[in-house]
Amino acid sequence: MSKVQRITPSLWFGNQAEEAINLYVSIFDNSKIVQATRFREGGPGPEGTLMSAIFELEGQRFMALNGGPQFAFSEAISFFVSCDTQEEIDDLWAKLTANGGEEGRCGWLKDKFGVSWQIIPSVLGDMLNDEDADKAQRAMRAMLQMNKLDIQRLVEAYQG
Repeated sequence: MSKVQRITPSLWFGNQAEEAINLYVSIFDNSKIVQATRFREGGPGPEGTLMSAIFELEGQRFMALNGGPQFAFSEAISFFVSCDTQEEIDDLWAKLTANGGEEGRCGWLKDKFGVSWQIIPSVLGDMLNDEDADKAQRAMRAMLQMNKLDIQRLVEAYQG
């Protein structure tokens, strides 16, 4: 028997949980819908529509709920995605901002459901934590000027 993930982030959607889950699972490798519960006759939602689901993205479990319009997502919670290549950054950025998503600064974006994501090159942490304060500062200044992060431009700024 596999060990159950003890803490699972839960996402409250108005009524778009199924659409969001299907998008996320299509974007990330090693992803799947684990379990889906649908409203039954006489329930608070239309019969047959998704009530809640458990899904995995890159092996990380999440829960999603169609709970109604009472709550909205904010940037106070975001999903940090570490990317090894510019191609990966470009691909995720395009897919997550498509059809109504919004670009933000410094690698942040909101998808069309209002969920915040940080699409960050894995090398950025090393640059910003470099013992050479000038290198780290150059990388930081470059990052602050970008929406979607560009690894080559970050490396060039970092190297001076």
